[in-house]
Amino acid sequence: MEFRLLHYFVAVAEERHFGRAAARLHMTQPPLSRAIKQLETDLGVVLLHRSATGVELTAAGNALYTEARTLLEQAEQARTRVTAAAGAVTLTVGTLADSAEEAGTRLAATFRRHHPEVSIRFREADFTDPTTGLRNGLVDVALTRSPFDDTGISMRMLRSDQVGVVLRTDDPLAGRGPLRLADLAGRPWFQLPDGTDPIWRDYWNGATPVGERPPGPVVRTVNECLQAVLWNGMVGIAPLTHALPDGLTFAPLTDMPPSPLVVAWATARESPLIRSFTQIAVNTYRSART
Repeated sequence: MEFRLLHYFVAVAEERHFGRAAARLHMTQPPLSRAIKQLETDLGVVLLHRSATGVELTAAGNALYTEARTLLEQAEQARTRVTAAAGAVTLTVGTLADSAEEAGTRLAATFRRHHPEVSIRFREADFTDPTTGLRNGLVDVALTRSPFDDTGISMRMLRSDQVGVVLRTDDPLAGRGPLRLADLAGRPWFQLPDGTDPIWRDYWNGATPVGERPPGPVVRTVNECLQAVLWNGMVGIAPLTHALPDGLTFAPLTDMPPSPLVVAWATARESPLIRSFTQIAVNTYRSART
């Protein structure tokens, strides 16, 4: 199996849609479809059930997704070790959903001006790991959202964002103005995957255990959450800074604590370069607010 094909498969598995996966991979859809077909042929199994609305993983596809993520992460760790041994200076930045988007251009320009010799590599994580790979050394620094288990992790807050409920524009609650969590009682709510950081899970569950409300689908990414709301009328919550696709709208939640956007790093692996990145990020986001 080629790592290139595994990389493509992971994108399709996470997006559940060839078009969105192709956009994420910065390629067109036909070669992506051919690559997945080649992978299925190489393995002799069906990995995906295709439909007009997207794709679903088969049992074999779910097994490959787990293995592929592990293999790709190990390859990335090997790349990092080899690069370090060669003496090149690389900083790997983990991101979660929207965390690097809004001030990304200014942050990149400022960092390049201060450290033109440093190569930056990005790794985007899903909801299962809000640290984006800090604990296992996959990234050096993370742009992410708290709260999560911060044992052994240092962080600085960049911004605090109000949270709202994501609704379809034809939802009876849409247009009513600010809501409370009690207004969502009895509505199906998305679930986070098994193994997700429990502090992170509690926050995004609105402090209500999943067993006390109708269960919605398991989602791993912001896009999966938005699609669950759009197609099935599920309840999703997100920072009000998120851009929403057509057909969805926000209603602020008055009794949800804000969502802190943070820059974080493993305390034991702090370095002058990480400290510099952190300070540049803090200054960049501060200036973006003024």
